[in-house]
Amino acid sequence: MQYTYLGRTGVRVSKICLGCMSYGSSDWRDWVLSEEDARPFFRRAVEAGINFFDTADMYSLGESEEVTGRLLREYANFDEVVIATKVFFAQNNHPNMGGLSRKHIQQACEASLRRLGVDCIDLYQLHRLDPHTPIDEVLAALDNLVRQGKIRYIGASSCYAWEFARALGESEKQGWARFASMQNHYNLVYREEEREMMPLCEAEGIGVIPWSPLARGLLAGSRRALDDRESTTRAGSDGIAQALYDQAGDWEVVEATAKIAAERGVEPAQIALAWLLSKPAVTAPIIGATRLPHLESAIAAVDIELDASEIEALEAPYRPHPVRGLGRPALLTSSRL
Repeated sequence: MQYTYLGRTGVRVSKICLGCMSYGSSDWRDWVLSEEDARPFFRRAVEAGINFFDTADMYSLGESEEVTGRLLREYANFDEVVIATKVFFAQNNHPNMGGLSRKHIQQACEASLRRLGVDCIDLYQLHRLDPHTPIDEVLAALDNLVRQGKIRYIGASSCYAWEFARALGESEKQGWARFASMQNHYNLVYREEEREMMPLCEAEGIGVIPWSPLARGLLAGSRRALDDRESTTRAGSDGIAQALYDQAGDWEVVEATAKIAAERGVEPAQIALAWLLSKPAVTAPIIGATRLPHLESAIAAVDIELDASEIEALEAPYRPHPVRGLGRPALLTSSRL
């Protein structure tokens, strides 16, 4: 495994982050693995040198954090791993159970600490921005958690670049904890982040940890068409994929990826991940694996270096997209995601 620094912090993380949304309870999503079925993935990840694990309080309504904490305690050294989780989405529709108020951030953090079974969360991320809470209240609440020793670093997820820049500026002005990472929607099929967010992160020393690096399986070669709902269990119930990737040109990118993979004698997913890792601001793509060969493939992708002509061929078919993946829901409950 290769390692890099998380943004401009001194924390070293593996160039692959294991996404733990796939582990928890199938009652939440039918493709989610139980704790027992998730065990081999954590064991193999740790054996391979992966030390970066990402979850969220809304995944399996908290059970993902519990599974992540227990299995890492079993297989890993907590001093070596970096555990990331997220706050924003509610687990029910009751008052003050979602959003980014000082009250909810404090309560959600303490609940995540209990579920993970740790004294301090390494990276605490805003799952989305809250239109109802002023950014200074949000940042002050996060800074307070850092000062209390409950979290070490803070991160954000999909938002507009101007919102992220404003938050960075407010942190600088007030002397508060500064965002170390951005978890955004970025892959070969969706590259709108290159307009503003990626240059901003590179200029500010923010570590980028893209979600959906394989475009919900499109770039893995597991789906036969953009509207394929039969090839995998997740494809059959994943309405989000159809909402994110619905343009005819998207399939041309998938075909270009498959072509380079065939020429290299590797898997399309490995080419898609190698392309991401070639970008200066990218720290570690977040990999969600429900089959061990998929995890092995991601681990091997770290050692693939693409040349300039291959990168040009991969990027050539891309066509501009509407902005997708910011997820500004009218309701906060995670059952709507």
